[in-house]
Amino acid sequence: MPVSRLLRHIHMYLALFLTPWLLMYTLSTFCMNHLETFREIAGGELQRFEVESEQEYTAVFSREANRQQVAEQILSDLGIEGGYVVRGNLKSKQMTIERSDPLNPRRLTYYPETGVLRVERINQTSAAWLKMFHRRRGYDKDILIDDAWAFSVDLVIVAMIFWIISGVWLWWELVAIRRIGAVILLVGSGIFLFLVCMI
Repeated sequence: MPVSRLLRHIHMYLALFLTPWLLMYTLSTFCMNHLETFREIAGGELQRFEVESEQEYTAVFSREANRQQVAEQILSDLGIEGGYVVRGNLKSKQMTIERSDPLNPRRLTYYPETGVLRVERINQTSAAWLKMFHRRRGYDKDILIDDAWAFSVDLVIVAMIFWIISGVWLWWELVAIRRIGAVILLVGSGIFLFLVCMI
């Protein structure tokens, strides 16, 4: 099979493979770009918090424990381990842990001075749900499913780079439209560079 024909097939099937990721990132970026509009549609907030429980939490942490260790201990004690974002530490008035479960997200607020732990269910709009997925990243937590998600994003990045390169290759081989393609490439690059320089 000639290289061009092989590239054409890979280019097409790669586009089909990338469809769910591209849809997620394009829709979530659209939501983030028009956040105020989606807030108005949702009646003011993209997320609403419903208190599930408020209890005394008596775990003892070492002075050397960092906030990630504290957050993971709290999540483990509640049996809801998984991806999270944590703000604050044991020296703060409060620690906030957002457990980014796609089906049942929660916000945990821990008050180190009083030992009180509040657990809230996060009722979120589809815009907030998409935004949460858009921002999931990295291999910084020792959680298999989060690592799998990060790895899939890496694969999508590699696939998109190949998609671009193969697209340029296929365009260059079509001599009849080479000039039109060059103009489109230059116009797109020019607009991009102008916006980058102006923001």
